[in-house]
Amino acid sequence: MTGQSGKVKYRHEYKYLIDSMENAVLKTSVSALLKPDAHTKATGFYRIRSLYFDSPGDDCYYENEGGIGERDKYRIRIYNEDAGRIVLEKKSKRRQMTLKRSCSIDEGLCRQLMAGKHVQITPDMPGELQTLLWEMQKKGMRPVVIVEYLRYPFVEANGNVRVTFDEGICSSNDIAGFLGKNITVRPLLSKGLSVLEVKWDEFLPDYIKNHMQLDSLQWCSFSKYYLCRKFNTYGGIRI
Repeated sequence: MTGQSGKVKYRHEYKYLIDSMENAVLKTSVSALLKPDAHTKATGFYRIRSLYFDSPGDDCYYENEGGIGERDKYRIRIYNEDAGRIVLEKKSKRRQMTLKRSCSIDEGLCRQLMAGKHVQITPDMPGELQTLLWEMQKKGMRPVVIVEYLRYPFVEANGNVRVTFDEGICSSNDIAGFLGKNITVRPLLSKGLSVLEVKWDEFLPDYIKNHMQLDSLQWCSFSKYYLCRKFNTYGGIRI
């Protein structure tokens, strides 16, 4: 994200693992205070599917495991199983601050990346795309796991606040089927558990913090990528 001055702007990001009762209460509370994201449909949610990349030495995975304060992740993301909008993203984390850089890519380029093929960087590509591709190639990034879930998003312009409820988080190794309508998935969390994320820029308005009673919730370090990878590849235990 870039601010009006053109400088890179990191955002605060806090995550909470909540049960079904907390989810219902908080979602009702938030919906009375914040507006639904404009991209949601009548259902109030959209489906996110992300294909994550890692280096041959699984650097991203082990940096998460080791709790490294500064780390990056690369992924391709689609919404509602629609290959008409495909986004390549780099998400950087610096302590509890995050920065996301992204650019649109077409299906042809997406399929090349899905297959782990080397992509020729050309001068006619948008600058952000050239940069992301160069970084990924420098690190030898290849696709390793798919993460999919339903997101209920709410927004508030004051503080650029974004509150999301991520439910039904699943993992998949069906990388070839990433752009398909139906892929084989495995649930990550035990039944009833979901993830609440609260993001903001310089400040989180007190009326939101107090209304949601965030101080009564237990903050957690939760990486969908890390846990899905651990569960799928390394035999991790479901939460």
